[in-house]
Amino acid sequence: MEKGKGLARRWAVEFADNSSYSPTDVPDPIGFIRSSSDPDDANASRQKKDAEAAWKAQKAWEVAQAPFKNLLMMGFMMWMAGSTVHLFSIGITFSALWQPVSALQGVGKVFEPYKDSRVDTLAPKLLFIALNLAALALGVWKEVEYSSGGFPIN
Repeated sequence: MEKGKGLARRWAVEFADNSSYSPTDVPDPIGFIRSSSDPDDANASRQKKDAEAAWKAQKAWEVAQAPFKNLLMMGFMMWMAGSTVHLFSIGITFSALWQPVSALQGVGKVFEPYKDSRVDTLAPKLLFIALNLAALALGVWKEVEYSSGGFPIN
């Protein structure tokens, strides 16, 4: 027997032109949902954008309220430092003066990730500025307390 003759191929693919074949004739795999341009898709997209805007607004408020936690911590540390002048109290006072100033300089950068046409960041920015000004006032108050007790500011 000659090589290749009389032996049937086990795997054969016929590339005949079937113009009547349509991709819709093939059933979808299990769990696959064919996307369509329904009005529900536009509604889902709008809901997703609204949810993202709500998330950004919530995070902007969380960032705006963060200086309050720092204010409480700094107040406690100043209370623990007492009214005497030593290295720890000088460091705490310097930190109480420097942190709010540096935070106020970077207000735009802090709220940049939450900038969106649907998110109003003016109120969170104003709260952020007010809380940092309160922290700065706390540092100035401690500085004045030290100056009456002999802290060299003159």
